[in-house]
Amino acid sequence: MGQVPSQNEDAKPKAVEQEQNKPLPTTSKTTEVKEKEGKTGQVPSQNKDAKPKPVKQEQNKPVLIASKTTEKYWIEKETGLNCFMLYARDLLITWAEDKSYWHWPCLNDTSEVNVDVAELLNVCWLEVHGKFSTSNLSPNTMYEVLFLVKLIDPAYGWEVPVNLRLMLPNGETKEHKESLLTKPRAQWIELQVGEFYTSPDKLGDMEISMFEYEGGTWKKGLVIKGVVIRPKKHSSSK
Repeated sequence: MGQVPSQNEDAKPKAVEQEQNKPLPTTSKTTEVKEKEGKTGQVPSQNKDAKPKPVKQEQNKPVLIASKTTEKYWIEKETGLNCFMLYARDLLITWAEDKSYWHWPCLNDTSEVNVDVAELLNVCWLEVHGKFSTSNLSPNTMYEVLFLVKLIDPAYGWEVPVNLRLMLPNGETKEHKESLLTKPRAQWIELQVGEFYTSPDKLGDMEISMFEYEGGTWKKGLVIKGVVIRPKKHSSSK
C-alpha cells in the first residue's frame, strides 16, 4: 500500500506521529462492555474459528452474535445454509474514530436490532478491512461476499473507482475495481467483492477489503452498513 495522506489541508495527519508517516488504522471495536453504565460499548469479536451451533429459528429470523452492532447470523430458509453479516463496527476503517472524517449514526436494521453504520464525511484515504473464518460457513457451497453501502448527497470524489478484494485462506486472491460514480443514491446497494466454494483447502480466515487512496481525491457521502456473506443463488458447482 502507499503512504497514507493526511486528512487536512496541511497534508499532516492530525495528532498522529508514526514511522513512515502511515496512519494507525483505527478500529471501531472496543474491548469493554459499558452498556450497564448506559454508555455505548462493544463486545469483543467472538472466536470465529468455532462453528456456530445449530439454531432453531422461525421464519428465517436472524440470530445476533456478540452484540447488536458487530455480527448477525441466520440460516437461509430455502436451503438451510449459514449466512452472516459483519456490521460496520466489526470492520477496521482507517480514521474511523476521528469525528472529522467519519460519523456513526445508529439505524434500525430490523424490528429488534439497531446497528451503527459508518458515514464518510471527508477523506482522501479510504481503507476498510474485515476478517472472517470460513469454518463458520456451510461446506461444499458456493458463497458470495459483498459490501452493503449507500451513497447520500452531497456525495463527491468518486471519479476514481474503488478497489474490492477478497483474500482466501489458501492464498487465492480475487480483486477488481468498481465505479461508484453512477451508482444510485439514497438506497442500499451491493458491491460484490468475490465468490468462492467452501472446500477443505479454504478453511481459515479470509480477508475482505475496500480501498482507494492512490487517486488523492477527497471523498464524501459513502455509508457502510457492513459485509454480507451468503450462499450464491442458483449455483451448484465451483
